Amino acid sequence: MATLREACSVCGNDFDVTFRYQMEERDGGFLFFCSQTCLDHSHAGAGSVACDGCAKRFAVSLVSQVLYVAGARKHACSMACRSLIVREAAGARLGDVARGSSEAAGPAAEQGSERVPAAPEAAPATLRASAIPAAVGVAGVAAVPVAPHAQAVAPAARASSPTRSAAAAAAPRAPRAPVSPAPTAHAEGREPAPRCIAVFNHKGGTGKTTTSVNLAAGLADRGKRVLLVDTDSQGNVAVSLGASAERSLYHVLVMGLRPADAVQNVRPNLDLLPSNETLAAAELYLAGRQSRDRVLAQRLAPALAAYDYVIVDCSPSLSLMNQNALCLAEGVLVPVACDYLSLVGVRQVLKTVKNVNALLHHRLSIWGVLPTFFDARANICVEALGTLRSHFGDRCLAPVRATIKLKEAPAQARSIFEHAPGTYGSEDYRALVERVLVGLGADVAPASEAAASERSQRGAELLATG
Repeated sequence: MATLREACSVCGNDFDVTFRYQMEERDGGFLFFCSQTCLDHSHAGAGSVACDGCAKRFAVSLVSQVLYVAGARKHACSMACRSLIVREAAGARLGDVARGSSEAAGPAAEQGSERVPAAPEAAPATLRASAIPAAVGVAGVAAVPVAPHAQAVAPAARASSPTRSAAAAAAPRAPRAPVSPAPTAHAEGREPAPRCIAVFNHKGGTGKTTTSVNLAAGLADRGKRVLLVDTDSQGNVAVSLGASAERSLYHVLVMGLRPADAVQNVRPNLDLLPSNETLAAAELYLAGRQSRDRVLAQRLAPALAAYDYVIVDCSPSLSLMNQNALCLAEGVLVPVACDYLSLVGVRQVLKTVKNVNALLHHRLSIWGVLPTFFDARANICVEALGTLRSHFGDRCLAPVRATIKLKEAPAQARSIFEHAPGTYGSEDYRALVERVLVGLGADVAPASEAAASERSQRGAELLATG
């Protein structure tokens, strides 16, 4: 694992930062300690203790900031943290804490939602439409609309949630840059893409990393400032772009390194926050945090204002790291391979998004579903595309056609636009970039969209004839 060379803030000796305790965030900056002795000396001099609610260090000045729970001495920097410590000691679970708010917010969220028409039951189908239950699909997609601007969910409103930790409530979000889509998008009935997009699917092999890399590269080519964040410990994003991972997301999450010190500029307008196998150890660190689902958002908050778009490549799993990625994002792009098992995987994605809204109180929804590995010669691909369109409507984007060039590009450490700019893969991902820029509901008809419409018609005929 790569280490950092720093000077001890107490004795001044140079040393390699190896352990979490050797780096501490305090008063808007970072302190470094070469040994436990120097760490203890620093705390004794500052007269500070760690809050058992949010892990922030503070100086005890009030009697209410010290409490005894189950015979152990605890410290709380605020009344919110004190309440959280008491409730956790009483055995409260996340679902119990969130239930009151979710029940109150649920009817309001579903009121006025538009339902996406499901596939007619009378039409015989080779591919079972039950792969994506209509009720789950509608609730997951339309119940909570995507926040197109950062201002749609005010930081003050988020901080007022009674179930959020004191750390999340006390740490203000950094101001966000204006969203890139045209300002007339709302007037024309369009839904702009969210500024921070998580590329997520529980199933592996659906093209998440390929989509993340090429979407980010395409937006950068259009002059947008883009941050690409890899939250998968396999580190395939850095490999795909020919970047190193000496300082990675692990250092930002666990060791408190500033995002600006770990980010690499890999292309004009495109910055990368890479990952590698060390990120797997971050799960243990996140599990011990009070606001463990928002650590990533808190760490990256100071850097987000410098970018027009943030693309997050997620791992194919249900983990704390993915929870952090979803709580950072404002919308989810779901790559779905055109096969039956991938359609079944969409159901779990929808349930996860609903849980993020209900239990973690983070405004999130499916912004788009992207069919990948599409082959018009295969009936299963045509049927899968028809099923996705029947359930997701305009949120089902133009498919990405299967091409060998998309597989070759990572081996050359290039995006598809650099490796094979005139191929189907380049054309299809440019259509995705255009859709992100202009928003859903726009009158966009690139060649791939016209081809997809023709294939969709063929799929409908196949479904009708059995």
